[in-house]
Amino acid sequence: MVLSDRHHGITQKLVQSITLEQFNGYLQGQGKSRYDICNLDWQVNLGEHWLLLGANGAGKSALTAALIGEAKCESGKRISSSINKLMLVSSDSHKQLLAQELEHEKHSLVKDLVFTGHSNNDELLAQLIELFKFSSLLNRHFRDLSTGETRKLLLIKGLSSHSELVVLDEPFHGLDVQSCQQLNKILIELSQIITFVFVLNRLDEIPSFITHYGYVSQGCLLHSLAKPDREQLSDLLKLLHLEHTSLDVPSPDTEQEKKAFTGNTLVKLSNAKVSYSDVSIFKNLNWTIEKHQHWQLSGANGSGKTCLLNLITGDNPQCYNNDIEVFGFKRGTGESIWDIKQHIGFISNALHMDYRVSISALNTVISGFYDSIGLYQKPSDAQINIAKQWLAFIGLSDKQSTSFTQLSYGDQRMLLIVRAMVKHPTLLILDEPCLGLDEANRQRVLLLIEKICAANTSTVIYVNHHAADKIKGIENYLKMEDFH
Repeated sequence: MVLSDRHHGITQKLVQSITLEQFNGYLQGQGKSRYDICNLDWQVNLGEHWLLLGANGAGKSALTAALIGEAKCESGKRISSSINKLMLVSSDSHKQLLAQELEHEKHSLVKDLVFTGHSNNDELLAQLIELFKFSSLLNRHFRDLSTGETRKLLLIKGLSSHSELVVLDEPFHGLDVQSCQQLNKILIELSQIITFVFVLNRLDEIPSFITHYGYVSQGCLLHSLAKPDREQLSDLLKLLHLEHTSLDVPSPDTEQEKKAFTGNTLVKLSNAKVSYSDVSIFKNLNWTIEKHQHWQLSGANGSGKTCLLNLITGDNPQCYNNDIEVFGFKRGTGESIWDIKQHIGFISNALHMDYRVSISALNTVISGFYDSIGLYQKPSDAQINIAKQWLAFIGLSDKQSTSFTQLSYGDQRMLLIVRAMVKHPTLLILDEPCLGLDEANRQRVLLLIEKICAANTSTVIYVNHHAADKIKGIENYLKMEDFH
């Protein structure tokens, strides 16, 4: 990795800092959502590396927004001592890039986004492109990138920006295992010349070079530790773990039970293939899913996992060019969308991005009975009762009237998972359900999926990058690299 000469003299840079003194303010989110920051005293010196920990909705992203000057200050002050260039990589910057692209009639090429503001001989940029194996994607349209590939693009831009301080809000989010390893290696080298502030939910992703830890709750920096010993760090991490009580999955709606699919073969794909612009994503894929036969689906970013799932759900138009049987229907023989979707529960990052309606948490769960984004039908008393049981189950009973858009990312994800499960679907598709969840909620979701598998009311397809998130009860595996 290239360490530019201009970054030498790190001892001199230690006096350079950003200081927040009695900072009170807020970060304005989507819609009416607002994340408050309370009496924040925080100093980050160049040369330090911070990690902010805390539950979903604790305010970690809001605090980093205050640090880089993007939060509204109502009282107190923010002092920046000679730190001239800051950079943020987050899911919000991901959304902003997508929004900007959608405003343009012309589709941007990846290379135009990557090389903007860089000289032709930027060695660091070249090495980042090589390490992320991004050369082959440079001539693609930005809109054709997968979620993981888009995240890599943001990381390349952020890390090559020659900023003095870089905030990485969930940088490993959506990356496959190999990409996570590559990124970690890059970060270790760059930590010599860049001050990093991380927001992470997964404890196994904590970089080795972290010098300072902060624990965030309700918009406050409750604890901060500088170069803690093992015992101090252990005490801090204990705050992140919740004790689990016994899990009782709420029963299905009796009306829903009457419509359940009674066959044994749920899905059958014969020599399935997907390609875009003569580029093959996968081919010669044969896959039969039998009732109560749980599957884990794996593969690198861009390998076609989501494409494959969309063939099953009918959300990819290429499903009609393939030999597919779903719930007894031969695809393209006059079946309705509802004939298929009434038997499927689904959660994915794309669904999360699309679910932008301002309905209550309770109605979000109820919408799972109708597979709608929003609620446009009057639910039965039984459905309302079942939805309330699910909210109690995930600890969100006190937020049943809160708008979906006002909840934290993690709470939103928990709601959407419950929404997928509420009708006890014949086929439950979980496309990286733990993405973005804090440690406690992640463990809860994993345990919940195990219960669902064990109950055998739904057949589960589980997409996941992390070996640590293996589910007890899933014994069938499909690897996308076998079909390239």
